[in-house]
Amino acid sequence: MLTSLQNPLVKLFRKLHQAKARRSQHQFLLEGTHLIQEALATSYPLDIVCYTPAWQQAHPDLVLSLDQQAERVELVSDALLEGMATTQHPDGVVAIAPQLLRPPSPDLQGIGLAVETLQDPGNLGTIIRTAVAAGVDGLWLSADSVAPDHPKVLRASAGQWFRLPLAVMDDMNALLTNWHQAGVQLVATSSHATVDYWSVDFTKPTVIVLGNEGAGLSENLQRQATVQVRIPMAGAVESLNVGISAALLLYEARRQRELGS
Repeated sequence: MLTSLQNPLVKLFRKLHQAKARRSQHQFLLEGTHLIQEALATSYPLDIVCYTPAWQQAHPDLVLSLDQQAERVELVSDALLEGMATTQHPDGVVAIAPQLLRPPSPDLQGIGLAVETLQDPGNLGTIIRTAVAAGVDGLWLSADSVAPDHPKVLRASAGQWFRLPLAVMDDMNALLTNWHQAGVQLVATSSHATVDYWSVDFTKPTVIVLGNEGAGLSENLQRQATVQVRIPMAGAVESLNVGISAALLLYEARRQRELGS
């Protein structure tokens, strides 16, 4: 069992706490039993997995699966694992995995989601989780958004990160232009819109376009929208959290498609 805080493995894990290191090494961290379970369930490759004796004893089936799927497995002390994790109270297991985003097909036939300049990792994780639950074909994320492999994104997605085709785009404007030319409906929310979101026909190929938490969509992408919709709100409420807005539109799309089928 590894016990020394000077072990090079600790430095490797701690280095991946930083986005710059994750980008340069093309690796990211998984923390916690649930994320490990989801990685195993989706056959996602794992480079290094470290767990404590207590975790090993509590999860013998997972330990057996990790022995078969992970490149390297190490038993470590509680203190060592705490030094590797980003969370204050890790539940006994952490892992390093390769960055292997599974890009969605741009030839959209169902419902897609394009998100611009999203900054909060909790919001992105919530959107990913909701998108999988609603049956979205894929998520396209602008390159100036929070990194999809941020530890808080993974935790907020409740492991659904592994199940959603996702691409990071340098030029979101060009992507929307291509969809527009292909006849894909582009739906964006706007405080100035007069059409309620449930009035849109979501049974046709559609991309829902969402913007930054504070500023919303950029003018360029707002102009690309073929349909602008509003989410009616009572009282003095001016806007909703972007994750809530995504859920409303995605589930309306799912409702219509299920009724249509």
